[in-house]
Amino acid sequence: MPAALGFVTIALFLLLTMTRRVSVLVALVVLPVLAALAGGFAGELGGMVLDGLSKVAPTGIMIAFAVLYFSLMVDAGLFDPLIRGLLRLAKGDPMRVTVATAVLTLCVALDGDGASTFLITVSALLPVYRKLGMSPLVLSGVVCLGAGVMNMIPWGGPTVRAMAALKLESSDVFTPVLPAMGFGIAWVLVASWLIGRRERRRLGALTGPGEESAAGEPVPATAPAPGDEPVPATAPAPGDGPGAVRVAAPAPRRLTVFNLVLTVVLLVALIVEVMPLPVLFVLGFAVALLVNHPTWEQQQALLDRHAKNVVLVTTMIFAAGVFTGVLTGTGMIDDMAEALVSVIPDSVGGHLPVLVAVTGMPLSLVFTPDAYYFGVLPVLAETAQGFGTDPAEVARAAILGQMTTGFPLSPLTAATFILVGMSGVQLGEHQRFIFRWAFATTLVMTAGAVLTGALSL
Repeated sequence: MPAALGFVTIALFLLLTMTRRVSVLVALVVLPVLAALAGGFAGELGGMVLDGLSKVAPTGIMIAFAVLYFSLMVDAGLFDPLIRGLLRLAKGDPMRVTVATAVLTLCVALDGDGASTFLITVSALLPVYRKLGMSPLVLSGVVCLGAGVMNMIPWGGPTVRAMAALKLESSDVFTPVLPAMGFGIAWVLVASWLIGRRERRRLGALTGPGEESAAGEPVPATAPAPGDEPVPATAPAPGDGPGAVRVAAPAPRRLTVFNLVLTVVLLVALIVEVMPLPVLFVLGFAVALLVNHPTWEQQQALLDRHAKNVVLVTTMIFAAGVFTGVLTGTGMIDDMAEALVSVIPDSVGGHLPVLVAVTGMPLSLVFTPDAYYFGVLPVLAETAQGFGTDPAEVARAAILGQMTTGFPLSPLTAATFILVGMSGVQLGEHQRFIFRWAFATTLVMTAGAVLTGALSL
Protein backbone atom coordinates (compact mmCIF):
# COMPACT_ATOMS: atom_id res chain seq x y z
CA MET A 1 0.00 0.00 0.00
CA PRO A 2 2.67 2.65 0.86
CA ALA A 3 4.58 1.82 -2.33
CA ALA A 4 1.46 2.25 -4.46
CA LEU A 5 0.61 5.52 -2.73
CA GLY A 6 4.16 6.74 -3.31
CA PHE A 7 4.18 5.95 -7.01
CA VAL A 8 0.74 7.54 -7.46
CA THR A 9 1.87 10.64 -5.58
CA ILE A 10 4.98 11.03 -7.72
CA ALA A 11 3.03 10.41 -10.93
CA LEU A 12 0.37 12.95 -9.99
CA PHE A 13 3.01 15.48 -9.05
CA LEU A 14 4.76 15.16 -12.41
CA LEU A 15 1.48 15.23 -14.31
CA LEU A 16 0.04 18.26 -12.54
CA THR A 17 3.21 20.35 -12.59
CA MET A 18 4.34 19.52 -16.12
CA THR A 19 0.86 20.32 -17.48
CA ARG A 20 0.72 23.44 -15.28
CA ARG A 21 -2.57 22.47 -13.66
CA VAL A 22 -1.30 23.61 -10.25
CA SER A 23 1.80 25.41 -9.02
CA VAL A 24 4.78 23.35 -7.90
CA LEU A 25 4.48 24.73 -4.37
CA VAL A 26 0.87 23.60 -4.02
CA ALA A 27 1.63 20.16 -5.45
CA LEU A 28 4.63 19.67 -3.15
CA VAL A 29 2.50 20.33 -0.07
CA VAL A 30 -0.98 19.08 -0.88
CA LEU A 31 -0.25 15.80 -2.69
CA PRO A 32 1.89 14.13 0.01
CA VAL A 33 -0.51 15.27 2.72
CA LEU A 34 -3.45 13.71 0.86
CA ALA A 35 -1.43 10.53 0.32
CA ALA A 36 -0.57 10.35 4.03
CA LEU A 37 -4.22 10.81 5.00
CA ALA A 38 -5.27 8.13 2.51
CA GLY A 39 -2.68 5.77 3.96
CA GLY A 40 -3.92 6.22 7.53
CA PHE A 41 -1.03 8.36 8.78
CA ALA A 42 -3.11 11.32 9.96
CA GLY A 43 -1.90 11.09 13.55
CA GLU A 44 1.77 11.16 12.52
CA LEU A 45 1.44 13.77 9.79
CA GLY A 46 2.52 16.77 11.86
CA GLY A 47 5.73 15.13 13.00
CA MET A 48 6.60 14.00 9.48
CA VAL A 49 6.13 17.50 8.07
CA LEU A 50 8.20 19.08 10.84
CA ASP A 51 10.94 16.50 10.34
CA GLY A 52 11.05 17.27 6.62
CA LEU A 53 11.09 21.02 7.26
CA SER A 54 13.89 20.72 9.82
CA LYS A 55 16.06 18.81 7.35
CA VAL A 56 15.77 21.48 4.65
CA ALA A 57 15.95 24.45 7.05
CA PRO A 58 19.75 24.86 6.75
CA THR A 59 19.43 24.75 2.95
CA GLY A 60 16.62 27.30 3.03
CA ILE A 61 18.67 29.65 5.20
CA MET A 62 21.72 29.24 2.99
CA ILE A 63 19.75 29.92 -0.18
CA ALA A 64 18.00 32.99 1.23
CA PHE A 65 21.28 34.67 2.13
CA ALA A 66 23.14 33.34 -0.91
CA VAL A 67 20.52 34.83 -3.26
CA LEU A 68 20.79 38.14 -1.41
CA TYR A 69 24.59 38.01 -1.54
CA PHE A 70 24.86 37.37 -5.26
CA SER A 71 22.03 39.82 -5.99
CA LEU A 72 24.02 42.49 -4.17
CA MET A 73 27.15 41.60 -6.15
CA VAL A 74 25.27 41.78 -9.46
CA ASP A 75 23.89 45.19 -8.48
CA ALA A 76 27.43 46.30 -7.57
CA GLY A 77 28.68 45.31 -11.02
CA LEU A 78 31.05 42.56 -9.88
CA PHE A 79 30.10 40.32 -12.81
CA ASP A 80 30.10 43.11 -15.42
CA PRO A 81 33.66 42.31 -16.66
CA LEU A 82 32.69 38.66 -17.08
CA ILE A 83 29.53 39.66 -18.93
CA ARG A 84 31.44 42.01 -21.22
CA GLY A 85 34.08 39.33 -21.83
CA LEU A 86 31.44 36.77 -22.75
CA LEU A 87 29.73 39.23 -25.06
CA ARG A 88 33.03 40.03 -26.77
CA LEU A 89 33.83 36.33 -27.10
CA ALA A 90 30.37 35.47 -28.31
CA LYS A 91 30.14 38.50 -30.61
CA GLY A 92 26.39 38.58 -30.05
CA ASP A 93 26.02 35.01 -31.32
CA PRO A 94 23.52 33.01 -29.20
CA MET A 95 25.25 29.78 -30.17
CA ARG A 96 28.58 30.96 -28.77
CA VAL A 97 26.89 32.27 -25.62
CA THR A 98 25.28 28.88 -25.08
CA VAL A 99 28.58 27.03 -25.43
CA ALA A 100 30.24 29.57 -23.10
CA THR A 101 27.47 28.84 -20.59
CA ALA A 102 28.35 25.14 -20.66
CA VAL A 103 32.08 25.80 -20.25
CA LEU A 104 31.53 28.19 -17.33
CA THR A 105 29.19 25.73 -15.61
CA LEU A 106 31.65 22.85 -16.02
CA CYS A 107 34.34 24.96 -14.34
CA VAL A 108 32.22 26.36 -11.50
CA ALA A 109 30.70 22.94 -10.75
CA LEU A 110 34.11 21.62 -9.71
CA ASP A 111 33.27 22.65 -6.15
CA GLY A 112 30.75 19.79 -6.05
CA ASP A 113 27.90 21.93 -4.73
CA GLY A 114 24.92 22.29 -7.05
CA ALA A 115 23.38 25.19 -5.15
CA SER A 116 26.46 27.43 -5.37
CA THR A 117 26.99 26.43 -9.01
CA PHE A 118 23.50 27.62 -9.93
CA LEU A 119 23.76 30.77 -7.86
CA ILE A 120 27.03 31.82 -9.46
CA THR A 121 26.35 30.87 -13.10
CA VAL A 122 22.79 32.15 -13.30
CA SER A 123 23.65 35.41 -11.53
CA ALA A 124 26.51 36.02 -13.96
CA LEU A 125 24.83 34.90 -17.19
CA LEU A 126 21.16 35.89 -16.94
CA PRO A 127 21.93 39.53 -17.84
CA VAL A 128 23.74 38.31 -20.99
CA TYR A 129 20.74 36.23 -22.02
CA ARG A 130 18.38 39.12 -21.44
CA LYS A 131 20.53 41.55 -23.40
CA LEU A 132 20.50 39.19 -26.38
CA GLY A 133 16.82 38.26 -26.00
CA MET A 134 17.66 34.59 -25.45
CA SER A 135 15.22 32.26 -23.73
CA PRO A 136 15.96 31.63 -20.03
CA LEU A 137 15.07 27.98 -20.68
CA VAL A 138 18.30 27.71 -22.67
CA LEU A 139 20.21 29.06 -19.68
CA SER A 140 18.59 26.74 -17.12
CA GLY A 141 18.85 23.79 -19.51
CA VAL A 142 22.52 24.13 -20.43
CA VAL A 143 23.50 24.85 -16.81
CA CYS A 144 21.55 21.70 -15.91
CA LEU A 145 23.59 19.63 -18.37
CA GLY A 146 26.96 20.93 -17.21
CA ALA A 147 26.21 20.67 -13.49
CA GLY A 148 24.69 17.21 -13.92
CA VAL A 149 27.72 15.53 -15.45
CA MET A 150 30.10 17.28 -13.02
CA ASN A 151 28.10 16.02 -10.03
CA MET A 152 29.89 12.70 -10.55
CA ILE A 153 33.10 14.01 -8.98
CA PRO A 154 34.21 12.05 -5.87
CA TRP A 155 33.36 14.87 -3.47
CA GLY A 156 29.90 15.24 -4.99
CA GLY A 157 26.90 13.86 -3.13
CA PRO A 158 25.96 10.83 -5.31
CA THR A 159 29.47 9.32 -5.52
CA VAL A 160 30.07 9.82 -1.81
CA ARG A 161 26.76 8.10 -1.02
CA ALA A 162 27.50 5.22 -3.40
CA MET A 163 30.89 4.61 -1.80
CA ALA A 164 29.48 4.84 1.72
CA ALA A 165 26.49 2.60 1.03
CA LEU A 166 28.59 -0.22 -0.46
CA LYS A 167 31.77 0.47 1.55
CA LEU A 168 33.88 1.10 -1.55
CA GLU A 169 36.77 3.43 -2.37
CA SER A 170 36.94 6.15 -5.01
CA SER A 171 39.28 3.92 -7.01
CA ASP A 172 36.50 1.31 -7.17
CA VAL A 173 33.68 3.64 -8.17
CA PHE A 174 34.85 6.90 -9.74
CA THR A 175 38.23 6.17 -11.33
CA PRO A 176 36.91 3.48 -13.74
CA VAL A 177 34.15 5.79 -15.03
CA LEU A 178 36.42 8.83 -15.48
CA PRO A 179 36.75 8.18 -19.25
CA ALA A 180 32.96 7.86 -19.46
CA MET A 181 32.66 11.20 -17.67
CA GLY A 182 34.90 12.63 -20.40
CA PHE A 183 32.41 11.31 -22.97
CA GLY A 184 29.67 13.07 -21.00
CA ILE A 185 31.52 16.41 -20.93
CA ALA A 186 32.10 16.18 -24.68
CA TRP A 187 28.40 15.48 -25.20
CA VAL A 188 27.42 18.48 -23.04
CA LEU A 189 29.51 20.74 -25.28
CA VAL A 190 27.99 19.20 -28.42
CA ALA A 191 24.47 19.50 -26.98
CA SER A 192 25.02 23.13 -26.00
CA TRP A 193 26.23 23.85 -29.53
CA LEU A 194 23.10 22.24 -31.00
CA ILE A 195 20.79 24.04 -28.55
CA GLY A 196 22.57 27.33 -29.23
CA ARG A 197 22.32 26.89 -32.97
CA ARG A 198 18.58 26.31 -32.62
CA GLU A 199 18.28 29.43 -30.43
CA ARG A 200 20.23 31.41 -33.04
CA ARG A 201 17.72 30.36 -35.70
CA ARG A 202 14.78 31.25 -33.46
CA LEU A 203 16.12 34.73 -32.76
CA GLY A 204 17.01 35.20 -36.42
CA ALA A 205 13.40 34.50 -37.37
CA LEU A 206 12.26 37.19 -34.90
CA THR A 207 14.79 39.85 -35.92
CA GLY A 208 13.38 43.08 -37.22
CA PRO A 209 15.15 44.95 -40.03
CA GLY A 210 17.77 47.39 -38.80
CA GLU A 211 17.64 46.34 -35.17
CA GLU A 212 20.86 45.54 -33.35
CA SER A 213 21.76 44.14 -29.97
CA ALA A 214 24.04 45.67 -27.38
CA ALA A 215 26.81 43.54 -28.84
CA GLY A 216 26.24 44.91 -32.34
CA GLU A 217 24.17 41.93 -33.51
CA PRO A 218 20.49 41.66 -34.46
CA VAL A 219 18.01 41.26 -31.64
CA PRO A 220 14.44 39.95 -31.76
CA ALA A 221 11.77 42.48 -32.70
CA THR A 222 9.17 40.71 -30.61
CA ALA A 223 9.07 39.00 -27.26
CA PRO A 224 11.31 35.95 -26.91
CA ALA A 225 10.23 32.50 -25.83
CA PRO A 226 7.45 32.04 -23.26
CA GLY A 227 8.64 32.91 -19.81
CA ASP A 228 10.89 35.76 -20.95
CA GLU A 229 10.07 39.27 -19.88
CA PRO A 230 11.04 42.59 -21.45
CA VAL A 231 14.13 44.03 -19.80
CA PRO A 232 13.97 47.69 -18.81
CA ALA A 233 16.82 49.94 -19.78
CA THR A 234 16.49 51.85 -16.53
CA ALA A 235 16.65 50.90 -12.90
CA PRO A 236 14.20 48.09 -12.09
CA ALA A 237 11.27 48.33 -9.80
CA PRO A 238 11.43 46.79 -6.33
CA GLY A 239 11.13 43.01 -6.51
CA ASP A 240 13.17 42.50 -9.67
CA GLY A 241 15.26 39.32 -9.65
CA PRO A 242 19.03 39.21 -9.31
CA GLY A 243 19.60 38.93 -13.04
CA ALA A 244 17.66 42.05 -14.00
CA VAL A 245 19.64 44.36 -16.27
CA ARG A 246 19.87 47.82 -14.80
CA VAL A 247 21.74 51.03 -15.39
CA ALA A 248 23.74 52.05 -12.36
CA ALA A 249 26.73 54.20 -11.60
CA PRO A 250 29.94 52.16 -11.73
CA ALA A 251 31.16 51.11 -8.31
CA PRO A 252 34.43 52.68 -7.09
CA ARG A 253 37.45 50.56 -7.89
CA ARG A 254 38.23 50.02 -4.20
CA LEU A 255 34.73 48.66 -3.65
CA THR A 256 34.97 46.35 -6.68
CA VAL A 257 38.28 44.97 -5.43
CA PHE A 258 36.80 44.43 -1.98
CA ASN A 259 33.78 42.61 -3.44
CA LEU A 260 35.99 40.40 -5.58
CA VAL A 261 38.27 39.48 -2.66
CA LEU A 262 35.27 38.83 -0.40
CA THR A 263 33.62 36.58 -3.02
CA VAL A 264 36.84 34.61 -3.64
CA VAL A 265 37.35 34.14 0.10
CA LEU A 266 33.73 33.04 0.47
CA LEU A 267 34.01 30.49 -2.37
CA VAL A 268 37.26 29.08 -0.99
CA ALA A 269 35.67 28.82 2.44
CA LEU A 270 32.72 26.99 0.86
CA ILE A 271 35.00 24.48 -0.86
CA VAL A 272 37.16 23.72 2.18
CA GLU A 273 34.12 23.88 4.49
CA VAL A 274 35.59 26.29 7.03
CA MET A 275 32.08 26.67 8.49
CA PRO A 276 28.65 25.32 7.60
CA LEU A 277 27.40 26.82 4.33
CA PRO A 278 24.44 28.71 5.89
CA VAL A 279 26.78 30.41 8.38
CA LEU A 280 29.21 31.45 5.63
CA PHE A 281 26.51 33.05 3.52
CA VAL A 282 24.89 34.81 6.50
CA LEU A 283 28.23 36.31 7.50
CA GLY A 284 29.26 37.07 3.92
CA PHE A 285 26.04 38.89 3.12
CA ALA A 286 26.12 40.90 6.35
CA VAL A 287 29.67 42.10 5.64
CA ALA A 288 28.94 42.84 1.97
CA LEU A 289 25.76 44.73 2.83
CA LEU A 290 27.50 46.86 5.45
CA VAL A 291 30.37 47.81 3.14
CA ASN A 292 28.38 48.35 -0.06
CA HIS A 293 25.32 49.97 1.52
CA PRO A 294 26.42 51.62 4.77
CA THR A 295 23.16 53.46 5.55
CA TRP A 296 19.93 51.96 6.84
CA GLU A 297 17.97 53.40 3.91
CA GLN A 298 20.29 51.80 1.35
CA GLN A 299 20.21 48.45 3.12
CA GLN A 300 16.41 48.48 3.30
CA ALA A 301 16.13 49.39 -0.37
CA LEU A 302 18.28 46.42 -1.41
CA LEU A 303 16.27 44.03 0.75
CA ASP A 304 13.01 45.38 -0.68
CA ARG A 305 14.31 45.06 -4.23
CA HIS A 306 15.21 41.38 -3.89
CA ALA A 307 12.63 40.18 -1.38
CA LYS A 308 10.39 38.68 -4.05
CA ASN A 309 13.13 36.49 -5.47
CA VAL A 310 14.17 35.25 -2.02
CA VAL A 311 10.60 34.35 -1.08
CA LEU A 312 9.97 32.49 -4.36
CA VAL A 313 13.04 30.30 -3.96
CA THR A 314 12.89 29.60 -0.22
CA THR A 315 9.19 28.73 -0.17
CA MET A 316 9.84 26.08 -2.83
CA ILE A 317 12.63 24.61 -0.72
CA PHE A 318 10.46 24.34 2.39
CA ALA A 319 7.61 22.90 0.34
CA ALA A 320 10.04 20.26 -0.97
CA GLY A 321 10.85 19.51 2.67
CA VAL A 322 7.18 18.73 3.30
CA PHE A 323 7.13 16.44 0.26
CA THR A 324 10.20 14.40 1.17
CA GLY A 325 9.39 14.41 4.88
CA VAL A 326 5.98 12.82 4.35
CA LEU A 327 7.16 10.30 1.74
CA THR A 328 10.02 9.24 3.99
CA GLY A 329 8.06 9.21 7.25
CA THR A 330 5.23 7.10 5.86
CA GLY A 331 7.70 4.51 4.55
CA MET A 332 6.59 5.12 0.96
CA ILE A 333 10.17 5.63 -0.21
CA ASP A 334 11.43 2.38 1.36
CA ASP A 335 8.50 0.35 0.01
CA MET A 336 8.94 1.88 -3.44
CA ALA A 337 12.57 0.75 -3.41
CA GLU A 338 11.65 -2.82 -2.50
CA ALA A 339 8.88 -2.91 -5.10
CA LEU A 340 11.26 -1.65 -7.76
CA VAL A 341 13.82 -4.36 -7.06
CA SER A 342 11.20 -7.12 -6.88
CA VAL A 343 10.08 -6.59 -10.49
CA ILE A 344 13.53 -7.22 -11.97
CA PRO A 345 13.30 -10.54 -13.86
CA ASP A 346 16.07 -13.12 -13.57
CA SER A 347 16.67 -12.93 -17.32
CA VAL A 348 18.10 -9.43 -17.04
CA GLY A 349 20.04 -10.04 -13.84
CA GLY A 350 23.32 -10.39 -15.69
CA HIS A 351 22.74 -7.03 -17.40
CA LEU A 352 21.83 -5.27 -14.17
CA PRO A 353 24.62 -2.61 -14.26
CA VAL A 354 23.52 -1.31 -17.65
CA LEU A 355 19.89 -1.38 -16.54
CA VAL A 356 20.80 0.60 -13.42
CA ALA A 357 22.70 3.14 -15.52
CA VAL A 358 19.89 3.68 -18.01
CA THR A 359 17.14 3.96 -15.38
CA GLY A 360 19.14 6.05 -12.87
CA MET A 361 18.46 9.42 -14.47
CA PRO A 362 14.64 9.06 -14.75
CA LEU A 363 14.51 7.65 -11.22
CA SER A 364 16.01 10.91 -9.97
CA LEU A 365 12.46 12.25 -10.32
CA VAL A 366 11.17 9.55 -7.95
CA PHE A 367 13.83 8.90 -5.29
CA THR A 368 15.78 11.28 -3.11
CA PRO A 369 19.55 10.64 -3.23
CA ASP A 370 19.53 9.19 0.29
CA ALA A 371 16.59 6.91 -0.50
CA TYR A 372 18.20 5.60 -3.68
CA TYR A 373 21.80 5.21 -2.58
CA PHE A 374 21.11 3.93 0.92
CA GLY A 375 17.82 2.12 0.18
CA VAL A 376 17.75 0.93 -3.44
CA LEU A 377 21.45 0.62 -4.31
CA PRO A 378 22.42 -1.95 -1.63
CA VAL A 379 19.54 -4.19 -2.70
CA LEU A 380 20.52 -3.85 -6.36
CA ALA A 381 24.16 -4.58 -5.54
CA GLU A 382 23.22 -7.68 -3.56
CA THR A 383 21.01 -8.84 -6.41
CA ALA A 384 23.78 -8.27 -8.95
CA GLN A 385 26.26 -10.20 -6.82
CA GLY A 386 23.91 -13.16 -6.95
CA PHE A 387 24.29 -13.09 -10.73
CA GLY A 388 28.08 -12.95 -10.48
CA THR A 389 28.44 -9.19 -11.01
CA ASP A 390 30.80 -7.06 -8.93
CA PRO A 391 28.75 -4.68 -6.70
CA ALA A 392 31.21 -1.90 -7.63
CA GLU A 393 29.84 -2.06 -11.18
CA VAL A 394 26.37 -1.29 -9.88
CA ALA A 395 27.74 1.71 -7.97
CA ARG A 396 29.48 2.98 -11.12
CA ALA A 397 26.28 2.53 -13.11
CA ALA A 398 24.24 4.45 -10.54
CA ILE A 399 26.40 7.57 -10.62
CA LEU A 400 26.03 7.80 -14.40
CA GLY A 401 22.53 9.18 -13.94
CA GLN A 402 20.95 8.93 -10.51
CA MET A 403 21.05 12.43 -9.03
CA THR A 404 23.96 13.34 -11.32
CA THR A 405 22.55 14.11 -14.77
CA GLY A 406 19.11 13.89 -13.16
CA PHE A 407 19.48 16.10 -10.09
CA PRO A 408 18.93 19.50 -11.77
CA LEU A 409 15.52 18.27 -12.99
CA SER A 410 14.38 16.54 -9.82
CA PRO A 411 11.69 18.12 -7.63
CA LEU A 412 13.26 16.25 -4.70
CA THR A 413 16.40 18.43 -4.52
CA ALA A 414 16.41 22.00 -3.29
CA ALA A 415 19.07 23.03 -5.83
CA THR A 416 16.61 22.47 -8.68
CA PHE A 417 14.37 25.21 -7.33
CA ILE A 418 17.33 27.56 -7.09
CA LEU A 419 18.07 26.95 -10.77
CA VAL A 420 14.53 27.44 -12.04
CA GLY A 421 13.71 30.20 -9.56
CA MET A 422 16.72 32.35 -10.41
CA SER A 423 16.34 31.66 -14.15
CA GLY A 424 12.69 32.69 -13.99
CA VAL A 425 11.28 29.52 -15.57
CA GLN A 426 8.67 27.00 -14.47
CA LEU A 427 9.86 23.57 -13.30
CA GLY A 428 7.60 21.77 -15.79
CA GLU A 429 8.86 23.89 -18.69
CA HIS A 430 12.44 23.27 -17.64
CA GLN A 431 11.88 19.51 -17.42
CA ARG A 432 10.18 19.32 -20.82
CA PHE A 433 12.90 21.42 -22.43
CA ILE A 434 15.99 19.59 -21.19
CA PHE A 435 14.92 16.07 -20.14
CA ARG A 436 15.83 14.35 -23.42
CA TRP A 437 19.21 16.13 -23.57
CA ALA A 438 20.02 15.14 -19.98
CA PHE A 439 18.90 11.56 -20.58
CA ALA A 440 21.10 11.48 -23.68
CA THR A 441 24.06 12.45 -21.46
CA THR A 442 23.48 9.33 -19.38
CA LEU A 443 23.17 7.17 -22.51
CA VAL A 444 26.42 8.57 -23.93
CA MET A 445 28.27 7.97 -20.65
CA THR A 446 26.78 4.47 -20.34
CA ALA A 447 28.02 3.63 -23.83
CA GLY A 448 31.42 5.07 -22.91
CA ALA A 449 31.54 3.03 -19.70
CA VAL A 450 30.77 -0.16 -21.64
CA LEU A 451 33.38 0.63 -24.29
CA THR A 452 36.06 1.32 -21.70
CA GLY A 453 35.23 -1.72 -19.60
CA ALA A 454 33.85 0.13 -16.55
CA LEU A 455 30.53 -1.68 -17.09
CA SER A 456 29.91 -5.12 -18.55
CA LEU A 457 26.97 -6.07 -20.73
